[in-house]
Amino acid sequence: MEYILTATNLSKHYKGCKALNGLSLHVPRGSIYGLVGKNGAGKTTLIRILCGLQEPSGGGYAIAGVDNQDKAILQARRRMGAVVEAPAVYQELTAEENLRLQYKVLGRKDVSAIPELLKLVGLENTGKKKAKNFSLGMRQRLGIAVALAGEPELLILDEPANGLDPQGIVELRRLIGKLNRDKGVTILISSHILDELSRLATHYGFIDGGRMVEEASAEDVGEGLERHYMSLVGGDWDE
Repeated sequence: MEYILTATNLSKHYKGCKALNGLSLHVPRGSIYGLVGKNGAGKTTLIRILCGLQEPSGGGYAIAGVDNQDKAILQARRRMGAVVEAPAVYQELTAEENLRLQYKVLGRKDVSAIPELLKLVGLENTGKKKAKNFSLGMRQRLGIAVALAGEPELLILDEPANGLDPQGIVELRRLIGKLNRDKGVTILISSHILDELSRLATHYGFIDGGRMVEEASAEDVGEGLERHYMSLVGGDWDE
C-alpha cells in the first residue's frame, strides 16, 4: 500500500503536558482518512505539525515520501492544502477575488480554472457578494476552494463541520466525496461528528492521550464507529 502521509514516533511537549506522545500515522493515497478522538486527544496538534504550523518535539513525518527534515519538504507541502480551525478567507472580498488572491500568492498566473473551482464547491453564482455575507457553510466551502487553489494531492480538514447546520453538513459531505471520488484527492479529516465521519471515511486513526491507539479500514471497523472507539479507550463519548 502506498502512503501519501506518514508520521513516526511523533511527540509534542508543552510545560507539564504531552500533547503528542510517540504517535505514528499512515494515510493511504486515495483514501478519506478520519481522525477520531475526544477533545484534547491530540488531533489538532497533530494537524498543525503536519501543516508546518508547529515543530514537533521529537519523531518525524513525511509527505509523499519526503521527510520533514529534508529541505524538499517545503516543495512537498505545496502538494497539500489545508483548512485548520477556521477558513482562511478575506471577508471583504468575493469568492472569485479570494481565489484570484490565492492564485497570486501561489504564483499561478493562469486563472482560467477559477470558474470551475467555484463550481466544484458550489459557489459559482455568488457574483459580487462578499464573503462576510456568506453563510458559515459557504465560507467553509470557500476555505476549501482556497486550499484547492494549488491543485493539491492531499487535503487536510480540521473539524470542518463545526457550527454548520444540517444542510451545510450535507453539502460539505457531498463536496468531500466529490473531491475524493472525481478528483482523486486524498483527504485527512478530523471530526467529532462520528455519524458524518462514518459516511465518508475509508480508513480511521483512533487517537487517545496523544497516541495512535489503532489504525483500521472502514470495513474492519464496521458501522459502530463510536462503539469501536470506546472499546479501545474506555469511558463514554462525551463530545
